[in-house]
Amino acid sequence: MLEASNNNELPVIPGKRYFTIGEVSELCGVKPHVLRYWEQEFPQLEPVKRRGNRRYYQRHDVVLIREIRELLYEQGFTIGGARQRLETEAKPEESKQTNKQKLIHELLVELEEIHALLA
Repeated sequence: MLEASNNNELPVIPGKRYFTIGEVSELCGVKPHVLRYWEQEFPQLEPVKRRGNRRYYQRHDVVLIREIRELLYEQGFTIGGARQRLETEAKPEESKQTNKQKLIHELLVELEEIHALLA
Protein backbone atom coordinates (compact mmCIF):
# COMPACT_ATOMS: atom_id res chain seq x y z
CA MET A 1 0.00 0.00 0.00
CA LEU A 2 1.06 3.57 -0.54
CA GLU A 3 2.37 5.53 2.41
CA ALA A 4 2.99 9.26 2.33
CA SER A 5 6.74 8.68 2.24
CA ASN A 6 6.38 6.80 -1.06
CA ASN A 7 4.49 9.55 -2.81
CA ASN A 8 6.28 12.91 -2.94
CA GLU A 9 3.43 14.85 -4.53
CA LEU A 10 0.92 14.23 -1.72
CA PRO A 11 1.18 15.69 1.80
CA VAL A 12 2.18 13.56 4.77
CA ILE A 13 -0.77 11.96 6.58
CA PRO A 14 -1.05 13.59 10.04
CA GLY A 15 -1.17 11.41 13.15
CA LYS A 16 -4.90 11.88 13.76
CA ARG A 17 -7.48 9.17 14.38
CA TYR A 18 -10.23 10.56 12.15
CA PHE A 19 -10.31 12.79 9.09
CA THR A 20 -13.23 14.65 7.52
CA ILE A 21 -14.01 14.25 3.83
CA GLY A 22 -12.52 17.71 3.18
CA GLU A 23 -9.25 16.78 4.88
CA VAL A 24 -9.05 13.49 2.98
CA SER A 25 -9.77 15.35 -0.24
CA GLU A 26 -6.73 17.56 0.36
CA LEU A 27 -4.51 14.71 1.58
CA CYS A 28 -5.27 12.54 -1.45
CA GLY A 29 -5.69 15.13 -4.21
CA VAL A 30 -9.23 13.95 -4.99
CA LYS A 31 -12.46 15.96 -4.83
CA PRO A 32 -15.10 15.02 -2.21
CA HIS A 33 -17.67 13.91 -4.80
CA VAL A 34 -15.10 11.48 -6.20
CA LEU A 35 -14.52 10.04 -2.71
CA ARG A 36 -18.26 9.51 -2.27
CA TYR A 37 -18.40 7.79 -5.68
CA TRP A 38 -15.46 5.55 -4.82
CA GLU A 39 -17.28 4.45 -1.65
CA GLN A 40 -19.96 2.99 -3.91
CA GLU A 41 -17.46 1.31 -6.24
CA PHE A 42 -14.93 -0.07 -3.73
CA PRO A 43 -16.46 -2.17 -0.92
CA GLN A 44 -13.21 -1.95 1.08
CA LEU A 45 -13.70 1.81 1.46
CA GLU A 46 -16.17 2.30 4.30
CA PRO A 47 -15.63 5.40 6.42
CA VAL A 48 -17.37 5.60 9.77
CA LYS A 49 -20.62 7.55 9.49
CA ARG A 50 -21.83 9.50 12.49
CA ARG A 51 -24.77 11.77 13.15
CA GLY A 52 -26.22 13.29 10.02
CA ASN A 53 -24.33 10.79 7.82
CA ARG A 54 -21.06 12.71 8.26
CA ARG A 55 -18.11 10.66 7.09
CA TYR A 56 -15.01 10.17 9.19
CA TYR A 57 -12.07 8.41 7.58
CA GLN A 58 -9.32 6.61 9.47
CA ARG A 59 -5.67 6.39 8.46
CA HIS A 60 -6.16 3.03 6.71
CA ASP A 61 -8.96 4.61 4.64
CA VAL A 62 -6.65 7.45 3.57
CA VAL A 63 -3.93 4.97 2.59
CA LEU A 64 -6.51 2.92 0.64
CA ILE A 65 -7.76 6.04 -1.17
CA ARG A 66 -4.20 6.90 -2.15
CA GLU A 67 -3.76 3.38 -3.50
CA ILE A 68 -7.02 3.64 -5.49
CA ARG A 69 -5.87 7.01 -6.83
CA GLU A 70 -2.53 5.49 -7.86
CA LEU A 71 -4.22 2.58 -9.65
CA LEU A 72 -6.70 4.79 -11.50
CA TYR A 73 -4.70 7.94 -12.25
CA GLU A 74 -1.11 6.76 -12.44
CA GLN A 75 -1.34 3.15 -13.61
CA GLY A 76 -4.37 3.60 -15.87
CA PHE A 77 -6.63 0.93 -14.37
CA THR A 78 -10.38 1.08 -14.93
CA ILE A 79 -12.67 1.17 -11.89
CA GLY A 80 -13.42 -2.54 -12.37
CA GLY A 81 -9.76 -3.40 -12.81
CA ALA A 82 -8.72 -1.44 -9.73
CA ARG A 83 -11.52 -3.07 -7.70
CA GLN A 84 -10.37 -6.51 -8.84
CA ARG A 85 -6.72 -5.69 -8.06
CA LEU A 86 -7.61 -4.54 -4.55
CA GLU A 87 -9.77 -7.61 -3.92
CA THR A 88 -6.94 -9.96 -4.84
CA GLU A 89 -4.57 -8.06 -2.53
CA ALA A 90 -7.06 -7.89 0.37
CA LYS A 91 -6.35 -9.91 3.49
CA PRO A 92 -9.01 -12.58 4.13
CA GLU A 93 -9.87 -11.28 7.61
CA GLU A 94 -10.46 -7.76 6.26
CA SER A 95 -12.94 -8.93 3.64
CA LYS A 96 -14.88 -11.06 6.17
CA GLN A 97 -15.66 -8.27 8.62
CA THR A 98 -19.26 -8.77 9.70
CA ASN A 99 -21.99 -6.20 10.15
CA LYS A 100 -21.88 -6.92 13.86
CA GLN A 101 -18.21 -5.91 14.03
CA LYS A 102 -18.97 -2.72 12.11
CA LEU A 103 -21.82 -1.88 14.48
CA ILE A 104 -19.57 -2.46 17.50
CA HIS A 105 -16.95 -0.18 15.97
CA GLU A 106 -19.51 2.57 15.35
CA LEU A 107 -20.80 2.26 18.92
CA LEU A 108 -17.26 2.58 20.27
CA VAL A 109 -16.74 5.73 18.20
CA GLU A 110 -19.96 7.21 19.56
CA LEU A 111 -18.95 6.32 23.13
CA GLU A 112 -15.58 8.03 22.61
CA GLU A 113 -17.41 11.16 21.48
CA ILE A 114 -19.63 11.09 24.55
CA HIS A 115 -16.63 10.53 26.80
CA ALA A 116 -14.82 13.51 25.22
CA LEU A 117 -17.87 15.71 25.81
CA LEU A 118 -18.09 14.70 29.46
CA ALA A 119 -14.36 15.04 30.18
